[in-house]
This record gives sequence, structure tokens and C-alpha cells, in this order.
Amino acid sequence: MLQRCLDLLAPALERPGAVVVDCTLGLGGHSEALLTRFPEVRLIGLDRDKEALRLSGERLAPFGERATLVHAVYDELPEVLERLRVPRVQGVLFDLGVSSMQLDEADRGFAYAQDAPLDMRMDQTTGMSAAEVLNTYPAGELVRILRAYGEEKQAKRIVGAIVREREKEPFDNSARLVELIRDSLPQAAKRTGGNPAKRTFQALRIEVNGELSVLERAIPAAVRALAVGGRVAVLSYHSLEDRLVKQVFAAGAANTAPPGLPVVPERYQPRLKLLTRGAELPTEEEIAENRRAAPARLRGAERIREDAE
Repeated sequence: MLQRCLDLLAPALERPGAVVVDCTLGLGGHSEALLTRFPEVRLIGLDRDKEALRLSGERLAPFGERATLVHAVYDELPEVLERLRVPRVQGVLFDLGVSSMQLDEADRGFAYAQDAPLDMRMDQTTGMSAAEVLNTYPAGELVRILRAYGEEKQAKRIVGAIVREREKEPFDNSARLVELIRDSLPQAAKRTGGNPAKRTFQALRIEVNGELSVLERAIPAAVRALAVGGRVAVLSYHSLEDRLVKQVFAAGAANTAPPGLPVVPERYQPRLKLLTRGAELPTEEEIAENRRAAPARLRGAERIREDAE
């Protein structure tokens, strides 16, 4: 949905002196497209993954000083902009979830289709690994994570098996976990929804990286960072992310006046205008070209007024 993202952001980024933030830099594909399509724009790229920063830095080197890359989690956007002395920006792009690079590098432990150490940290220099979560969290907390972040209906059954197995030997690799999940589930649960380990791996990844709590802070921060006329585009890949984005955008686009006012003062009027009708989905052609695009959901919004003092 890259082209649609560019089109959504275009009215804001075609302005003189426009600054755009790519909050999920990854390998730099979106950033390269932004810098190419909008030749006057300045880009700030954020990523918590140092290897991603190195590789995208090589890719974006031809753009010189137009691209500033920063090692940061995207909820640190306000601090990054303050450090760079950028008071407001004209565009913000989020492409959420795990990057193709992280999925494709076996030793990162994100992919359930190949054996690897159970790491799953997007920034491998900090925080607990997935193995540490599996081996140390109480059973009740693991059940909560699998239900809340993986929407896993068989959470109690899977966690029961994990707790029994970790007492014999701690978990350290993904293949053992995938096999345990397969063995734990009833036959009916294995027949639908693709790989039965998918939901558990998603839940562990979200917990390890604090993805939803980071996103809860990051989307409102991005809206506040926008100049009037600035635009934000967000690509989500599961319902939990999309729900958070929808809530922030809907609140910003709502009239907050008490009922019964004959005239609505400006401070109660919407701050955002929604640019998408609900969430836009990828085309069949995009999914055929890249099957990882299938669950993508795109939402966009434009800042239409300042916050009330």
C-alpha cells in the first residue's frame, strides 16, 4: 500500500520546507519512496533496530543531508523532534509490526517457520527476550498475554504445556515451542487460521517489545507533532493495533462540546479530519505481489486546527 500512503501524505509534503517522519524506518523502502517522490522534503527516520538503521543508512546515503536517521522507539518522537529543533512536521508515517528483515533473519527468532533462538527483541541491546518471558512469567500472566495480544482461544491449554515443559528444561529455541503448541491443540483448532503457532508468536513479540503500550503513546504524540494541514498515515497488521489507531483518530475528529450548545466554540471542534473511510485494505494485486501485505489496514488523518489553549 506504499503508493496509497504517498498519495495520502502528498498534499502536506508538497509544501515548501516540509518535514516528514518515518517512525518505522526498517530497511528504508518507504523513506526512499518519500524522498524520491517529494524532492524538497526533509525526512527524519526512526528505528529501534540498530541493524535496520545501518542498512537503511546505506540505502538512503544518496539523499545526503535530506535524511536524518535516529536510533529511537517511535513513542520517543517528541524528544527526537525537540533534540533536532523541529517544532512541527507536515507528515508522519507508521508501518507497524515486524519488518521483513526481522522475519527473514533466522537468528532473530520472530518467524515460527524456522528454528532460531527465542529472542524477538527489535532492539537486541535491551529488554527481556521471548525465552525469558516464557521461562519466568507466572502462568496466569502468560495466559493473559496470549489472550490479549494473540487472541488465542486455547491460551490456558498452551500455557499449561509450557509450564510443564519449562520445569523439565527452559525454552531457548523456536522449534521446540512450535512443536509444543501443535501437540497442545485439539485437531479442530489446527485446521483453521494457518500455522497454529502464529498467535502465540505474535503475543510474545508484542509483549517483548511493549508494542501496544508504545503505540498508545506514539499515535497521540504524532498527532500533536503535526502542523495544521499536516497528515499522518498508519499501516496496521492486526486488529489490536488498528483499534488503537481508530480510537485516537476518532477522538480527534469528534466534536467534544457539551450537548445543547447553540454555537460550538472552537475549542470543542474537531482537531482532525479523517482521510480514509474506515480502514483501507490492500488490493488483490498487492497481496499477490507480497503475501505479507494481506492483513494490512491503512488509516489516515489531517490536522485541521491547533489544540485549544
